[in-house]
Amino acid sequence: MKNEYDNPNFFEAYSQMDRSKKGLEGAGEWHELKKLLPDFTGKSVLDLGCGYGWHCRYAVENGAEKVIGIDLSERMIEKAKEMTDSPKISYHLMGMEEIDGLGESFDIVISSLALHYVPSFDEIAKKVNHCLNSGGDFIFSAEHPIFTAQGTEDWIYDQDGRPIYWPVDRYFDESIRETTFLGETVMKYHKTLTTYLDGLLTNGFQITRLVEPMPAPEMLEVSTEMRDELRRPMMLLVSAKKVTQQD
Repeated sequence: MKNEYDNPNFFEAYSQMDRSKKGLEGAGEWHELKKLLPDFTGKSVLDLGCGYGWHCRYAVENGAEKVIGIDLSERMIEKAKEMTDSPKISYHLMGMEEIDGLGESFDIVISSLALHYVPSFDEIAKKVNHCLNSGGDFIFSAEHPIFTAQGTEDWIYDQDGRPIYWPVDRYFDESIRETTFLGETVMKYHKTLTTYLDGLLTNGFQITRLVEPMPAPEMLEVSTEMRDELRRPMMLLVSAKKVTQQD
């Protein structure tokens, strides 16, 4: 599947987003996601779909001893390297399905808004379990199944352009979806809530937290559009702990 993040026009548009310019504080879910993160002190960390490397740098700033960030986009990896000066962080151009090839084990695996780009969550959960040390943590955010189900990822509007409702359709059809993001067609894989949660439980994890984040209060104050985010969940945040080794 083509990687839209290596499309120059798309990448330029992405670079103008708040989460690109302001980093973690510009991400609407960060105020909730950071509560799920464990103590990084002395830990080894793997970031799946690291993008600009914000979470990698955050881990090191909070005591991580070694961090590897992987991403399928050459432009993302180049940008992450450009923004990083810590010798504790390394970046690799590779897909999540390839993490076995790193030949390393980690205390913490994190992933921010990247799992909806891979076909099989079950495969990733197995591979993450395999590379996590006993008792290790897996924390991720993904687009919420209610958000991804119908495919267009947009409201139904009235004649005056006001959002009436959010369509949910084809919920159990876990196939590829085409959506428009930053003016380009982007392909994503819809997954049900069962797929995410049961995928963890059947692959050696215990779920420790689950959050459907609402925007931070200060974001609701400055943006009328942001208030529509209270009408349906956009993201799913999950933290889990490895309890058994899966073959």
